[in-house]
Amino acid sequence: MAEDILKTAYDPARFREAGHALIDQLARYLQEARKGQVPVLHYQHPDKEWDLWQAYLEKGDPKDLFERILERTTKVQHPRYMGHQVAPPIPLASLAALVGGVLNNGMAIYEMGMAPTAMERLLTDWLCRKAGFGPEARGFLTSGGTLANLTALLAARRSRGREDVWNKGYTSKQAVLVSEAAHYCIDRAARIMGMGAEGVIQIPVDTNYRMDPAYLQQAYDQAIKKGLEPIALVGSAPCTATGSYDPLEPLAAFCRQHNLWFHIDGAHGGAAILSERYKHLMDGVAGADSLVIDGHKMMGMPVLTTALLFRNGADSYNTFSQQADYLLSESEEEDWYNGAKRTFECTKLTGIFSWFAVWKTYGEELFTAYLERQYDLAREASELIRSRPGWELACLPQSNILCFRYLAPGMDDTTADQLNGAIRQHLLEAGTYYIVQTRVSGRSYLRTSLMNPLTGISDIRSLLDHIEGIAKAIPLSGN
Repeated sequence: MAEDILKTAYDPARFREAGHALIDQLARYLQEARKGQVPVLHYQHPDKEWDLWQAYLEKGDPKDLFERILERTTKVQHPRYMGHQVAPPIPLASLAALVGGVLNNGMAIYEMGMAPTAMERLLTDWLCRKAGFGPEARGFLTSGGTLANLTALLAARRSRGREDVWNKGYTSKQAVLVSEAAHYCIDRAARIMGMGAEGVIQIPVDTNYRMDPAYLQQAYDQAIKKGLEPIALVGSAPCTATGSYDPLEPLAAFCRQHNLWFHIDGAHGGAAILSERYKHLMDGVAGADSLVIDGHKMMGMPVLTTALLFRNGADSYNTFSQQADYLLSESEEEDWYNGAKRTFECTKLTGIFSWFAVWKTYGEELFTAYLERQYDLAREASELIRSRPGWELACLPQSNILCFRYLAPGMDDTTADQLNGAIRQHLLEAGTYYIVQTRVSGRSYLRTSLMNPLTGISDIRSLLDHIEGIAKAIPLSGN
């Protein structure tokens, strides 16, 4: 019996039959989603969703599994998906991910990932060149921006810290400087590293929610007086809430002045280095010690894959060195092909297949076209919002992220918060559009990340019309 079920589960003929059917099913799904023929999502309370899948597990037909999954998940390919910072993956990238799933070569050591290891070196070397790094730069892929940022700060601690914390532990307090608008994963990484709340020094932002360099020296001096050892400064490219890019050039100069590690969290918008139109947003990137770029955000990859790039490749080897530092000049051969020496993961996904397949097939022009199209759309959408009475932008967009809210005449901020929160909940439950919300300067704003290259200005106009209709029907306690 056990042998029979194993033969059935591993049968190539069954795989071929099921695979053909699934590809056809997914192609129909993509067609329906891109034409907007289905809702963006079917929202349901978590407890009810759990009940649904519990009942399916007990009594459902396994032949219906993928149909049920497609029905019950958010459709990032829908033109009215404008929510989180997750790209609708380029279909070829999704097929390449299937290849990785079949081969299942975890890349802990070279012989378990020969082709993907070489591909990864080629792709990260290219991104390093685009960032303006020299030939000594190196990078690798890892599972997401959170892990990449943590790994970069571990490298910063090893490179700039006075103590060998990796081998001997902490005897003093270290700190990182970061924008008050930075992604929360930077705060999380610092706390994981044992710095505590005191070790996360938040720098105020300007009216466009960009880190204000005028506060850096004061924050640095205060940290020294408290007995803290600042080891790194993190720039956001851009920050998550408003999509605003920190001014990277003055941050790089400050780091050079104080021998701080300069890390850029470019998870969302670091890919602007590929665009002639928008690469000015990344001015100063060549002075960074490390840079993060998520493939699953502005490069059209499936989740979850991130490039972590180091201006000095030796730093990427030192991070997890168990004994003496690994210096490239002391090695007869650079051991670039054993990735487990440089990554947090010992076994990791072959996410490079998706990047490499798209890069080889379409060239870097596709990545550029995708980013520029979405950034352009945000600017057009912001002009549309500004032209309509009753609407307010948190700030002008620098990326493809927009924060805005609807205000009825004479409405105070508290009532506006209530109204926009109710609007967002209505949209979520209706499933016709998918947007999220955030707080900016203590106020509630609706927020879109324009990730889908099929989303057009007509979809934005329709969203605004729809929201205005909802607003008129919502009873408010302040009215």
